[in-house]
Amino acid sequence: MEHIISENPSTCEKLKIYAADSQKQIEEKIKLSKNAFEVWKGYPIKKRVAYVAKLRMHLKAHKNELAHLITTEIGKPIKQSFAEIEKCIWLCEHAIANARAWLSDEKVETDAKESYIKFEPLGLIAAIMPWNFPFWQVFRAAIPALVAGNTIILKHSSNCPTCACELNNIFSKAFPENVFTIVLGRASAGEALIKNPNVAGVSFTGSVETGRHVYTLAAQYLKKCVLELGGSDPFIVLKDADLEAAIKAGVSSRFKNAGQSCTAAKRFIVEESISKKFIEGFVDKVKELKVGDPLDPSTEMGPMVNSEQLSKIQRQVELSVKAGAKILVGGKRLPMQGYYFMPTVLVNVKPIMPVWTEETFGPVAPIVIVKNEIEAINIANNTKFGLGAAIWSRNISKAKFLAEKVQTGNVAINGVVHSDPRMPFGGVKESGLGRELSRYGILEFVNIKSIKIYK
Repeated sequence: MEHIISENPSTCEKLKIYAADSQKQIEEKIKLSKNAFEVWKGYPIKKRVAYVAKLRMHLKAHKNELAHLITTEIGKPIKQSFAEIEKCIWLCEHAIANARAWLSDEKVETDAKESYIKFEPLGLIAAIMPWNFPFWQVFRAAIPALVAGNTIILKHSSNCPTCACELNNIFSKAFPENVFTIVLGRASAGEALIKNPNVAGVSFTGSVETGRHVYTLAAQYLKKCVLELGGSDPFIVLKDADLEAAIKAGVSSRFKNAGQSCTAAKRFIVEESISKKFIEGFVDKVKELKVGDPLDPSTEMGPMVNSEQLSKIQRQVELSVKAGAKILVGGKRLPMQGYYFMPTVLVNVKPIMPVWTEETFGPVAPIVIVKNEIEAINIANNTKFGLGAAIWSRNISKAKFLAEKVQTGNVAINGVVHSDPRMPFGGVKESGLGRELSRYGILEFVNIKSIKIYK
């Protein structure tokens, strides 16, 4: 029997061992979820959002326990874990307020006597989710799908089985039985969900490599697939930027959650005339970061999630340094218990180095200096990724022009990229397919049916 181990990345303590679901158990859960869909889809929107309201109340009542669970199992600083739960609450509130407008029949003038568009649920949706935002990523996929009348079966990352079980607990308390359920397992469990004929669609968040496999498998069964994959977001600082604000935002974006975020600033592109001042201020700010126990409210950066992620970021830094990159601060593992890597800043970075060409899912900030904004955009676009970009300039017209030139799904001008329930979220190129959140996200997993009445 396969087992999933929950581990505290701050202490390397094994917290709990879970038995993975067998193939038979997975098939039974799928069957129950599909049966639940046949009832759930008939509920009016008003009734569905009433269940979302119950879920919201549970989140509010148990914020403390849920935040501590995230921090203990993932290593995220406790303040950031509280912020994650708050964001889940916000999403629930936004869905409650807007579901009717998003999903009501839409009348259209045509040659027929009456024409309208109807938005019907697809069925059972498999959500295959990552560990880095163990609650938010699930809510981001599940709430819109549930409001639309679908049911959800979650295969969470094997790095956060306790979070997965708690998600199942809180959704089960708020929703009818089997409208939301989980399977515990590794990659084979996700494959079993995709292959099953009772699963109508797949929402996946994770690496490009795994996403490509998910997409290939889903295509074999002609299943709708939404993919939110990796990112290597450029953070462009032009000569007329507010440097103090840009430095503060850049450090926060790069080192939050130990750099383990798809939307983190990962490639810093700085105009030459202000590069010295930016780099000095950036390094000073990084040196001020408090790294340590994630349960301490004053901690700003905790550990990485596991030894594998730690080894990967260490390899990327070492190979880049061998190729000529220079470490200004950090660059190695912290000599303490847990999977801690020092907040790191690199200069003399070339666009062929691993810290630039690969996604750096850890606390490493590579900086490249450019002559002007044209070179900045060219370097920003020279990547297989296209999730987000930040552009810093006091000239808003220029920044808006550059925002249209950068090849991403999301742009922040004088800010940082993050998902927002009010806006569609997703990437281009190898950063994904489809959109999450807002009305555009909810329509990914509905059948948009055209109806025309002639007589």
